[in-house]
Amino acid sequence: MTRLSRIPLSVLDLSFVASNGTGPQALRDTIELARHVDALGYERIWVAEHHNLPSVASGAPDIMAGQILAATQRIRAGSGGVMLPNHSPLMVAERFKVLEGLYPGRVDLGLGRAPGTDHLTSHALRRRQDIDPGDDFLDRLRELMAWDTGQWPADHPYRNIKVMPVDVKLPPLWLLGSSGYSARLSAQIGVGFAYAHHFAQHDVLDAMLSYRSAFQPSERLSQPHAILALAVVCAPTDEEAEWLAGSVDLAHLRRARGGHDPIPTAEEAAAYPYSEADRVFIRRNREKVLVGGPEKVAQGLERFLDATLADEIMITTAIPDLAARKRSFELVKALQTAPVAV
Repeated sequence: MTRLSRIPLSVLDLSFVASNGTGPQALRDTIELARHVDALGYERIWVAEHHNLPSVASGAPDIMAGQILAATQRIRAGSGGVMLPNHSPLMVAERFKVLEGLYPGRVDLGLGRAPGTDHLTSHALRRRQDIDPGDDFLDRLRELMAWDTGQWPADHPYRNIKVMPVDVKLPPLWLLGSSGYSARLSAQIGVGFAYAHHFAQHDVLDAMLSYRSAFQPSERLSQPHAILALAVVCAPTDEEAEWLAGSVDLAHLRRARGGHDPIPTAEEAAAYPYSEADRVFIRRNREKVLVGGPEKVAQGLERFLDATLADEIMITTAIPDLAARKRSFELVKALQTAPVAV
């Protein structure tokens, strides 16, 4: 039995806007994908918070998670994640306690420390808050956890404020990261950790293994749980997967140059006039993208699992064709019940 057949598989979907689509369609596609992977047996689906990006339709993961939960039957849904520096911890606690009250046992609260946008938009998001020029993520995290536990210092001015519904706990906390900082902090406070390998520059083994080795059990989590987020494009054949992945390649190339246009179609990507430097970049970036038929993808997933000891794989498939995206998730999920030789 392979490691892949024994671990949960989950989904990250950013409501990517296609060059031949619209923002509302991207939002509806996320809901449709959620229904699809729910029926397939995926563990959870997370949505993210990004702002001022034409390629991403939603900056409101709490709203999208609520819509997903209402449209599905059993899958967990949540944020991958809420960018805590943009929000009052009290507001985050209120919104996710409401979700947990409505859908008990199906909500995840993933938290990030980046703003999820550019500097000017970040300022616009926070201009009605007290802006600390430094990194105040840890202070906000402590406050968020205190809203849940009520464990305030005796002289704290917030100690008598109640977060409604008062008889609901916050859903499970996860820290998201693309560096070693969140791995260490997740281990220190005893919560789950999700590593964004699909765009991270930090060494994946350092982040994943240091989290596991340093983990301190807590009331929230008794043993480490590390999610590895990977970009995957799977199709019935290697050749078709390569064709579909052209969208991912060109989108990453544009992003590296500061462009965040809607996701190009495979046809647009095939017609793009790549320079040799572009092709070098794409080959290098493919280290972060698993592309191929079921056998090739299975081999790649097993390599990552063996090296990182991940407890769960979370897959993002940023191709604009919804039917091909749904099929990719079908093919990957099928590897667990009818695994190919690896």
